[in-house]
Amino acid sequence: MAKRIFITATNTDIGKTYTTKLLLKSFAARGLRVGVIKPVETGVIDGFCPDGHELLDLVQKLNPEFKDIQIQDIVPFTYELPAAPFVASNNKILDIKTLHVKVQNLEKLCDVLIIEGAGGLYVPIDEKYMMIDLIQELHACALLVTHCSLGCINDTLLSEKALKDENIPHVVAFNCKKEDNNFLHVSLPYFEQSGFEVLKVTDDIDTLSQLLYNL
Repeated sequence: MAKRIFITATNTDIGKTYTTKLLLKSFAARGLRVGVIKPVETGVIDGFCPDGHELLDLVQKLNPEFKDIQIQDIVPFTYELPAAPFVASNNKILDIKTLHVKVQNLEKLCDVLIIEGAGGLYVPIDEKYMMIDLIQELHACALLVTHCSLGCINDTLLSEKALKDENIPHVVAFNCKKEDNNFLHVSLPYFEQSGFEVLKVTDDIDTLSQLLYNL
């Protein structure tokens, strides 16, 4: 079985796909066969998955064993409405057996399988599953991607507490953008003084990949 790493975030548009791509490159650079799956993607028009196609294009360049993999293998469940899967699917029950089969088929081709979630941990998929439940269902460790703008202290601590409460092994990474120039003054002092390890997606990606692989 491949090492399974679930990429989640404090909210939507935080940088999950960006982080996933960097991790794929980092693992591949260390000689590991990489794989990726995004179980659910919303906002899919005419079969085009914005995130899924990015991931498929990259993984096929990094791992020749993925050359025959199709987009429906990378993104098994798609919905047109850009909303939580619960809403976008009109509360369609997630076919968890199909998801397990997709994951098992892909991990035969790789040493590390990165699983990219949608939105944050408590995005509802159907009446039974939240996104955090998929991490446990798939027996994965997690990378929590958080932001660096005002409010990141609250968002980061709440999401990490959710992972801790469910005993999910995890690492936290900050995805700081150009406009987040106030992070050093308004948020970083708290994290430093509280002993919180601040690892940044762009600067510390190789450290993050090693930490995740060791979980």
